[in-house]
Amino acid sequence: MNLGNFVLFLYWKTKIDMKKILLLLLFQVSVFAQGYTSYFTGNPVNSEAVPEPGLCLMGGATEHDEAMRWLLRKANGGDVVVLRSSGSDGYNDYLYSELGIAINSVETLVITSVAGATNSYVLDKVAHAEMIWIAGGDQYNYVSYFKDNALEDLLNAYISIKRGPIGGTSAGMAILGSDYFSAQNGSVSSAQALNDPYHDKVTLGSNDFLAVPFMQNTITDTHYDNPDRRGRQSAFMARLKQDSGRNVRGIACNEYVAVCIGSDGRAYVYGDYPNYDEFAYFIQPNCAAENVVENCTPNNPLTWKFNQQALKAYKVPGTMNGANYFDLNDWENATGSGGSWEHWWVNNGGFAAIPGSAPECSLAVAEFDNAAVQVSPNPFQDHLSVKTDGKIKISITDLQGRTVYVSEFSSDSNIDTSVFAKGSYVARMESEGKTAVRKLIKK
Repeated sequence: MNLGNFVLFLYWKTKIDMKKILLLLLFQVSVFAQGYTSYFTGNPVNSEAVPEPGLCLMGGATEHDEAMRWLLRKANGGDVVVLRSSGSDGYNDYLYSELGIAINSVETLVITSVAGATNSYVLDKVAHAEMIWIAGGDQYNYVSYFKDNALEDLLNAYISIKRGPIGGTSAGMAILGSDYFSAQNGSVSSAQALNDPYHDKVTLGSNDFLAVPFMQNTITDTHYDNPDRRGRQSAFMARLKQDSGRNVRGIACNEYVAVCIGSDGRAYVYGDYPNYDEFAYFIQPNCAAENVVENCTPNNPLTWKFNQQALKAYKVPGTMNGANYFDLNDWENATGSGGSWEHWWVNNGGFAAIPGSAPECSLAVAEFDNAAVQVSPNPFQDHLSVKTDGKIKISITDLQGRTVYVSEFSSDSNIDTSVFAKGSYVARMESEGKTAVRKLIKK
Protein backbone atom coordinates (compact mmCIF):
# COMPACT_ATOMS: atom_id res chain seq x y z
CA MET A 1 0.00 0.00 0.00
CA ASN A 2 1.50 3.36 -1.03
CA LEU A 3 1.47 6.42 1.20
CA GLY A 4 -1.54 8.03 -0.52
CA ASN A 5 -3.70 4.94 -0.23
CA PHE A 6 -2.62 4.53 3.40
CA VAL A 7 -3.77 8.09 4.20
CA LEU A 8 -7.16 7.45 2.57
CA PHE A 9 -7.46 4.15 4.44
CA LEU A 10 -6.85 5.91 7.77
CA TYR A 11 -9.38 8.60 6.92
CA TRP A 12 -12.23 6.29 5.89
CA LYS A 13 -11.62 3.81 8.72
CA THR A 14 -11.23 6.31 11.55
CA LYS A 15 -12.71 9.58 10.28
CA ILE A 16 -9.76 11.31 11.94
CA ASP A 17 -9.23 14.87 10.76
CA MET A 18 -6.98 14.82 7.69
CA LYS A 19 -4.70 17.50 9.16
CA LYS A 20 -4.04 15.30 12.19
CA ILE A 21 -3.26 12.35 9.95
CA LEU A 22 -0.79 14.39 7.93
CA LEU A 23 0.88 15.76 11.07
CA LEU A 24 1.21 12.22 12.41
CA LEU A 25 2.76 11.02 9.17
CA LEU A 26 5.16 13.95 9.02
CA PHE A 27 6.25 13.20 12.60
CA GLN A 28 6.85 9.55 11.78
CA VAL A 29 8.81 10.41 8.63
CA SER A 30 10.91 12.87 10.65
CA VAL A 31 11.65 10.29 13.33
CA PHE A 32 12.56 7.68 10.71
CA ALA A 33 14.91 10.10 8.97
CA GLN A 34 16.82 11.00 12.13
CA GLY A 35 17.15 7.35 13.09
CA TYR A 36 16.41 7.59 16.81
CA THR A 37 13.70 8.44 19.32
CA SER A 38 14.41 9.88 22.77
CA TYR A 39 12.44 9.30 25.98
CA PHE A 40 13.63 11.45 28.87
CA THR A 41 12.88 11.35 32.59
CA GLY A 42 14.48 13.53 35.29
CA ASN A 43 16.63 16.63 35.53
CA PRO A 44 17.58 18.09 32.10
CA VAL A 45 20.68 19.77 33.56
CA ASN A 46 23.66 17.50 32.99
CA SER A 47 25.19 15.90 36.08
CA GLU A 48 28.86 16.32 36.93
CA ALA A 49 29.03 13.03 38.86
CA VAL A 50 32.10 10.81 38.58
CA PRO A 51 31.12 7.16 37.95
CA GLU A 52 32.80 3.97 39.12
CA PRO A 53 33.59 1.03 36.84
CA GLY A 54 31.27 -1.96 36.84
CA LEU A 55 29.74 -4.50 34.48
CA CYS A 56 26.36 -6.20 34.79
CA LEU A 57 25.28 -9.11 32.57
CA MET A 58 21.63 -10.24 32.70
CA GLY A 59 20.06 -13.37 31.29
CA GLY A 60 17.21 -11.82 29.35
CA ALA A 61 13.99 -12.09 31.36
CA THR A 62 12.88 -9.70 34.12
CA GLU A 63 15.76 -7.63 35.52
CA HIS A 64 17.06 -8.64 38.92
CA ASP A 65 16.40 -5.60 41.11
CA GLU A 66 19.37 -6.05 43.45
CA ALA A 67 21.77 -6.47 40.55
CA MET A 68 20.40 -3.37 38.89
CA ARG A 69 20.73 -1.41 42.14
CA TRP A 70 24.36 -2.57 42.27
CA LEU A 71 24.96 -1.11 38.82
CA LEU A 72 22.97 2.08 39.46
CA ARG A 73 25.08 2.88 42.52
CA LYS A 74 28.13 2.97 40.25
CA ALA A 75 26.61 6.00 38.49
CA ASN A 76 27.01 8.01 41.73
CA GLY A 77 23.80 9.93 41.12
CA GLY A 78 24.59 10.80 37.51
CA ASP A 79 22.79 10.40 34.20
CA VAL A 80 21.75 7.00 32.84
CA VAL A 81 21.45 6.28 29.12
CA VAL A 82 19.52 3.24 27.89
CA LEU A 83 20.34 2.10 24.36
CA ARG A 84 17.89 -0.04 22.44
CA SER A 85 16.79 -0.65 18.85
CA SER A 86 13.11 -1.33 19.52
CA GLY A 87 10.54 -0.64 22.22
CA SER A 88 10.12 2.64 24.07
CA ASP A 89 10.52 4.03 27.60
CA GLY A 90 9.95 0.91 29.71
CA TYR A 91 13.19 1.42 31.68
CA ASN A 92 12.75 5.08 32.54
CA ASP A 93 10.56 4.98 35.64
CA TYR A 94 12.06 1.66 36.73
CA LEU A 95 15.58 3.05 36.85
CA TYR A 96 14.72 6.61 37.87
CA SER A 97 12.35 6.03 40.79
CA GLU A 98 11.28 2.44 41.38
CA LEU A 99 14.61 1.02 42.61
CA GLY A 100 15.21 3.69 45.26
CA ILE A 101 18.65 4.76 44.01
CA ALA A 102 18.91 8.53 43.46
CA ILE A 103 20.10 9.46 39.97
CA ASN A 104 19.92 12.68 37.95
CA SER A 105 18.10 11.38 34.88
CA VAL A 106 17.29 8.43 32.63
CA GLU A 107 17.17 8.83 28.86
CA THR A 108 16.20 5.97 26.57
CA LEU A 109 17.48 6.25 23.01
CA VAL A 110 15.73 3.90 20.59
CA ILE A 111 18.19 3.75 17.68
CA THR A 112 16.99 2.38 14.35
CA SER A 113 19.84 3.11 11.94
CA VAL A 114 23.49 4.05 11.61
CA ALA A 115 22.33 7.63 11.09
CA GLY A 116 20.62 7.51 14.47
CA ALA A 117 23.63 5.95 16.17
CA THR A 118 25.95 8.64 14.85
CA ASN A 119 23.56 11.56 15.32
CA SER A 120 25.26 14.34 17.27
CA TYR A 121 22.50 14.34 19.89
CA VAL A 122 22.93 10.62 20.56
CA LEU A 123 26.72 10.90 20.72
CA ASP A 124 26.49 13.84 23.12
CA LYS A 125 24.16 11.93 25.46
CA VAL A 126 26.40 8.86 25.48
CA ALA A 127 29.48 11.04 26.08
CA HIS A 128 27.86 12.59 29.16
CA ALA A 129 26.40 9.38 30.61
CA GLU A 130 27.42 8.04 34.01
CA MET A 131 25.82 4.64 33.32
CA ILE A 132 24.92 2.85 30.09
CA TRP A 133 22.40 0.03 29.83
CA ILE A 134 21.87 -1.95 26.60
CA ALA A 135 18.43 -3.51 26.34
CA GLY A 136 17.36 -6.77 24.76
CA GLY A 137 16.09 -7.26 21.24
CA ASP A 138 18.10 -8.28 18.19
CA GLN A 139 21.85 -8.03 18.74
CA TYR A 140 22.49 -7.82 15.01
CA ASN A 141 20.79 -4.42 15.09
CA TYR A 142 23.40 -3.32 17.63
CA VAL A 143 26.21 -4.78 15.54
CA SER A 144 24.82 -3.14 12.40
CA TYR A 145 24.10 0.27 13.94
CA PHE A 146 26.82 0.71 16.58
CA LYS A 147 29.89 -1.02 15.10
CA ASP A 148 32.67 0.64 13.04
CA ASN A 149 31.50 4.19 13.59
CA ALA A 150 31.62 7.08 16.04
CA LEU A 151 29.27 5.41 18.53
CA GLU A 152 31.51 2.36 18.82
CA ASP A 153 34.50 4.64 19.43
CA LEU A 154 32.58 6.60 22.03
CA LEU A 155 31.38 3.46 23.84
CA ASN A 156 34.92 2.13 24.03
CA ALA A 157 36.16 5.49 25.31
CA TYR A 158 33.38 5.48 27.91
CA ILE A 159 34.48 2.00 29.04
CA SER A 160 38.25 2.44 28.99
CA ILE A 161 38.83 6.15 29.65
CA LYS A 162 35.80 7.37 31.57
CA ARG A 163 35.59 3.90 33.17
CA GLY A 164 31.84 4.18 33.48
CA PRO A 165 29.55 1.30 34.45
CA ILE A 166 27.85 -0.61 31.65
CA GLY A 167 25.51 -3.55 31.40
CA GLY A 168 23.03 -5.33 29.21
CA THR A 169 20.38 -8.00 29.08
CA SER A 170 19.76 -10.63 26.40
CA ALA A 171 21.01 -9.01 23.15
CA GLY A 172 22.67 -6.32 25.26
CA MET A 173 24.64 -8.96 27.17
CA ALA A 174 25.46 -10.82 23.95
CA ILE A 175 27.61 -7.98 22.55
CA LEU A 176 29.66 -7.34 25.70
CA GLY A 177 32.21 -10.13 25.19
CA SER A 178 35.28 -9.65 23.01
CA ASP A 179 33.91 -12.60 21.02
CA TYR A 180 30.20 -12.59 20.28
CA PHE A 181 27.36 -14.29 18.46
CA SER A 182 26.12 -11.63 16.05
CA ALA A 183 22.84 -13.29 14.99
CA GLN A 184 23.40 -11.88 11.52
CA ASN A 185 21.24 -14.63 10.01
CA GLY A 186 18.91 -15.00 12.97
CA SER A 187 19.13 -17.06 16.13
CA VAL A 188 20.59 -20.57 16.12
CA SER A 189 19.55 -23.50 18.29
CA SER A 190 21.88 -25.85 20.14
CA ALA A 191 20.88 -28.67 17.78
CA GLN A 192 21.74 -26.63 14.68
CA ALA A 193 25.11 -25.46 16.02
CA LEU A 194 26.11 -28.90 17.33
CA ASN A 195 25.20 -30.67 14.12
CA ASP A 196 27.13 -28.16 12.02
CA PRO A 197 29.38 -25.61 13.77
CA TYR A 198 29.64 -23.85 10.39
CA HIS A 199 25.87 -23.60 9.92
CA ASP A 200 25.02 -20.34 8.16
CA LYS A 201 23.35 -19.14 11.35
CA VAL A 202 26.55 -19.56 13.41
CA THR A 203 27.81 -16.03 12.81
CA LEU A 204 30.60 -14.99 15.17
CA GLY A 205 32.61 -11.81 15.67
CA SER A 206 36.00 -11.58 17.39
CA ASN A 207 37.90 -8.64 18.86
CA ASP A 208 36.34 -6.09 16.53
CA PHE A 209 33.64 -4.36 18.56
CA LEU A 210 33.52 -3.54 22.30
CA ALA A 211 36.54 -3.95 24.60
CA VAL A 212 35.16 -4.49 28.10
CA PRO A 213 37.46 -5.23 31.08
CA PHE A 214 37.51 -8.91 32.12
CA MET A 215 35.73 -9.93 28.91
CA GLN A 216 38.81 -10.61 26.78
CA ASN A 217 38.70 -14.00 25.00
CA THR A 218 35.16 -14.44 26.30
CA ILE A 219 31.84 -15.13 24.59
CA THR A 220 28.56 -14.74 26.46
CA ASP A 221 25.18 -16.39 26.12
CA THR A 222 21.75 -15.70 27.61
CA HIS A 223 18.36 -17.35 28.15
CA TYR A 224 20.51 -20.33 29.06
CA ASP A 225 17.76 -22.47 30.51
CA ASN A 226 14.99 -21.57 28.07
CA PRO A 227 15.89 -23.02 25.65
CA ASP A 228 18.93 -25.04 26.75
CA ARG A 229 21.87 -23.22 25.16
CA ARG A 230 24.81 -25.10 26.67
CA GLY A 231 25.26 -26.97 23.42
CA ARG A 232 25.35 -23.97 21.16
CA GLN A 233 27.82 -22.08 23.35
CA SER A 234 30.05 -25.16 23.37
CA ALA A 235 29.84 -25.13 19.58
CA PHE A 236 30.71 -21.41 19.49
CA MET A 237 33.77 -22.04 21.65
CA ALA A 238 34.85 -25.02 19.54
CA ARG A 239 34.46 -23.03 16.35
CA LEU A 240 36.50 -20.12 17.74
CA LYS A 241 39.22 -22.50 18.93
CA GLN A 242 39.27 -24.21 15.55
CA ASP A 243 39.39 -20.99 13.53
CA SER A 244 41.73 -18.89 15.65
CA GLY A 245 43.71 -21.34 17.78
CA ARG A 246 42.59 -19.46 20.89
CA ASN A 247 41.02 -20.92 24.01
CA VAL A 248 37.92 -18.73 24.28
CA ARG A 249 36.03 -18.79 27.59
CA GLY A 250 32.30 -18.49 28.16
CA ILE A 251 30.01 -16.69 30.60
CA ALA A 252 26.31 -17.54 30.54
CA CYS A 253 23.21 -16.67 32.56
CA ASN A 254 19.89 -18.39 33.03
CA GLU A 255 16.97 -16.13 32.15
CA TYR A 256 16.43 -14.54 35.58
CA VAL A 257 20.10 -14.45 36.60
CA ALA A 258 22.55 -11.54 36.66
CA VAL A 259 26.35 -11.42 36.95
CA CYS A 260 27.87 -8.24 38.40
CA ILE A 261 31.59 -7.64 37.96
CA GLY A 262 33.41 -4.94 39.89
CA SER A 263 36.85 -3.45 39.39
CA ASP A 264 38.34 -6.35 41.39
CA GLY A 265 37.25 -8.85 38.73
CA ARG A 266 34.98 -10.87 40.97
CA ALA A 267 31.78 -11.88 39.20
CA TYR A 268 28.95 -12.00 41.76
CA VAL A 269 25.84 -13.97 40.78
CA TYR A 270 22.31 -12.75 41.54
CA GLY A 271 19.16 -14.85 41.29
CA ASP A 272 16.53 -16.50 43.47
CA TYR A 273 18.16 -19.81 44.33
CA PRO A 274 17.12 -22.12 46.04
CA ASN A 275 13.54 -21.10 45.29
CA TYR A 276 14.36 -21.55 41.60
CA ASP A 277 17.13 -23.25 39.62
CA GLU A 278 18.91 -20.03 38.72
CA PHE A 279 22.57 -20.33 37.78
CA ALA A 280 25.39 -18.59 35.98
CA TYR A 281 28.09 -20.59 34.21
CA PHE A 282 31.79 -19.82 33.79
CA ILE A 283 33.14 -22.13 31.11
CA GLN A 284 36.67 -22.75 29.89
CA PRO A 285 38.36 -25.29 27.64
CA ASN A 286 40.30 -27.88 29.60
CA CYS A 287 43.75 -26.37 29.90
CA ALA A 288 45.69 -29.53 28.94
CA ALA A 289 47.75 -28.87 25.81
CA GLU A 290 46.36 -32.01 24.13
CA ASN A 291 42.78 -30.71 24.30
CA VAL A 292 42.13 -30.20 20.61
CA VAL A 293 38.73 -30.22 18.94
CA GLU A 294 38.48 -33.65 17.36
CA ASN A 295 36.05 -32.72 14.59
CA CYS A 296 34.90 -29.19 13.82
CA THR A 297 34.31 -29.08 10.08
CA PRO A 298 31.55 -27.73 7.83
CA ASN A 299 28.46 -29.89 7.32
CA ASN A 300 29.52 -32.37 10.02
CA PRO A 301 28.44 -32.88 13.65
CA LEU A 302 30.81 -31.48 16.24
CA THR A 303 32.98 -33.82 18.30
CA TRP A 304 34.97 -32.34 21.18
CA LYS A 305 35.39 -34.97 23.86
CA PHE A 306 38.91 -35.00 25.29
CA ASN A 307 38.14 -37.91 27.63
CA GLN A 308 34.75 -36.38 28.48
CA GLN A 309 36.48 -33.28 29.89
CA ALA A 310 36.74 -30.96 26.88
CA LEU A 311 35.17 -28.09 28.83
CA LYS A 312 35.20 -27.27 32.52
CA ALA A 313 32.16 -25.29 33.73
CA TYR A 314 31.77 -23.63 37.13
CA LYS A 315 28.03 -23.58 37.87
CA VAL A 316 27.16 -20.86 40.38
CA PRO A 317 23.75 -20.49 42.06
CA GLY A 318 22.44 -16.93 41.95
CA THR A 319 21.19 -15.63 45.30
CA MET A 320 19.21 -12.51 46.16
CA ASN A 321 22.27 -10.85 47.75
CA GLY A 322 24.80 -12.04 45.16
CA ALA A 323 26.96 -13.85 47.70
CA ASN A 324 28.43 -16.46 45.32
CA TYR A 325 31.12 -15.52 42.84
CA PHE A 326 33.81 -16.53 40.36
CA ASP A 327 37.10 -14.63 40.08
CA LEU A 328 37.70 -13.61 36.47
CA ASN A 329 41.29 -12.70 37.33
CA ASP A 330 42.04 -16.32 38.09
CA TRP A 331 40.43 -18.64 35.53
CA GLU A 332 43.39 -21.04 35.56
CA ASN A 333 43.38 -21.53 39.32
CA ALA A 334 39.57 -21.65 39.27
CA THR A 335 38.95 -19.37 42.23
CA GLY A 336 35.30 -19.12 43.20
CA SER A 337 32.80 -19.53 46.00
CA GLY A 338 29.44 -21.30 46.24
CA GLY A 339 29.56 -23.12 42.90
CA SER A 340 30.32 -26.61 41.64
CA TRP A 341 32.33 -27.91 38.69
CA GLU A 342 30.98 -29.85 35.73
CA HIS A 343 32.65 -31.61 32.80
CA TRP A 344 31.11 -30.88 29.39
CA TRP A 345 31.79 -32.54 26.06
CA VAL A 346 30.26 -33.12 22.64
CA ASN A 347 30.26 -36.41 20.74
CA ASN A 348 28.96 -36.54 17.18
CA GLY A 349 26.68 -33.56 17.77
CA GLY A 350 25.42 -34.74 21.17
CA PHE A 351 26.06 -32.54 24.23
CA ALA A 352 26.75 -34.14 27.63
CA ALA A 353 27.51 -32.85 31.14
CA ILE A 354 28.41 -34.60 34.39
CA PRO A 355 29.67 -33.47 37.82
CA GLY A 356 33.37 -32.77 37.48
CA SER A 357 36.49 -31.25 38.97
CA ALA A 358 38.30 -27.94 38.82
CA PRO A 359 40.94 -27.34 36.14
CA GLU A 360 44.51 -28.21 37.10
CA CYS A 361 46.25 -25.78 34.85
CA SER A 362 49.33 -25.65 37.07
CA LEU A 363 49.97 -29.24 35.94
CA ALA A 364 49.42 -28.49 32.25
CA VAL A 365 52.39 -28.44 29.92
CA ALA A 366 53.60 -24.89 29.33
CA GLU A 367 53.14 -23.61 25.82
CA PHE A 368 55.80 -21.68 23.97
CA ASP A 369 55.15 -18.49 22.05
CA ASN A 370 53.23 -19.04 18.81
CA ALA A 371 55.84 -16.95 17.04
CA ALA A 372 58.57 -19.47 17.93
CA VAL A 373 57.30 -21.96 15.34
CA GLN A 374 54.92 -21.74 12.42
CA VAL A 375 53.44 -24.68 10.54
CA SER A 376 51.64 -23.84 7.31
CA PRO A 377 49.55 -23.95 5.22
CA ASN A 378 46.46 -25.10 7.07
CA PRO A 379 44.53 -26.77 5.51
CA PHE A 380 47.44 -28.44 3.68
CA GLN A 381 47.83 -30.83 0.76
CA ASP A 382 51.19 -32.40 -0.21
CA HIS A 383 53.56 -30.53 2.07
CA LEU A 384 53.86 -28.58 5.31
CA SER A 385 56.32 -25.75 5.80
CA VAL A 386 57.95 -25.45 9.25
CA LYS A 387 59.55 -22.15 10.29
CA THR A 388 61.38 -22.20 13.62
CA ASP A 389 63.75 -19.99 15.60
CA GLY A 390 65.49 -22.92 17.26
CA LYS A 391 65.61 -26.68 17.77
CA ILE A 392 62.19 -28.26 17.81
CA LYS A 393 60.70 -31.77 17.79
CA ILE A 394 57.47 -32.31 15.87
CA SER A 395 55.20 -35.35 16.06
CA ILE A 396 52.00 -35.62 14.01
CA THR A 397 49.21 -38.03 14.91
CA ASP A 398 45.86 -38.78 13.34
CA LEU A 399 42.65 -38.61 15.36
CA GLN A 400 42.93 -42.31 16.21
CA GLY A 401 46.18 -41.52 18.04
CA ARG A 402 48.46 -43.15 15.47
CA THR A 403 51.77 -41.37 14.90
CA VAL A 404 52.27 -40.62 11.21
CA TYR A 405 55.34 -38.40 11.43
CA VAL A 406 58.16 -37.60 13.89
CA SER A 407 61.25 -35.45 13.32
CA GLU A 408 63.50 -32.76 14.78
CA PHE A 409 64.41 -29.47 13.15
CA SER A 410 66.83 -26.69 13.97
CA SER A 411 66.03 -24.56 10.91
CA ASP A 412 63.22 -23.97 8.44
CA SER A 413 62.16 -27.20 6.71
CA ASN A 414 59.44 -28.88 4.66
CA ILE A 415 57.48 -32.04 5.52
CA ASP A 416 56.33 -34.30 2.71
CA THR A 417 52.67 -35.06 3.43
CA SER A 418 51.72 -36.55 0.06
CA VAL A 419 51.14 -39.97 1.67
CA PHE A 420 48.88 -38.59 4.41
CA ALA A 421 45.22 -39.52 4.04
CA LYS A 422 42.73 -36.66 3.88
CA GLY A 423 41.41 -35.69 7.29
CA SER A 424 42.37 -34.09 10.60
CA TYR A 425 45.70 -34.37 12.41
CA VAL A 426 47.29 -33.11 15.61
CA ALA A 427 50.80 -31.66 15.53
CA ARG A 428 52.65 -31.64 18.87
CA MET A 429 55.73 -29.39 18.99
CA GLU A 430 58.26 -29.50 21.81
CA SER A 431 61.09 -27.08 22.49
CA GLU A 432 63.10 -26.50 25.70
CA GLY A 433 60.55 -28.27 27.88
CA LYS A 434 57.58 -26.37 26.48
CA THR A 435 54.86 -27.72 24.23
CA ALA A 436 52.33 -26.41 21.73
CA VAL A 437 49.59 -28.36 20.00
CA ARG A 438 48.03 -27.47 16.64
CA LYS A 439 45.07 -28.95 14.78
CA LEU A 440 45.85 -29.53 11.08
CA ILE A 441 43.58 -30.57 8.20
CA LYS A 442 44.58 -32.23 4.93
CA LYS A 443 42.23 -31.62 2.03
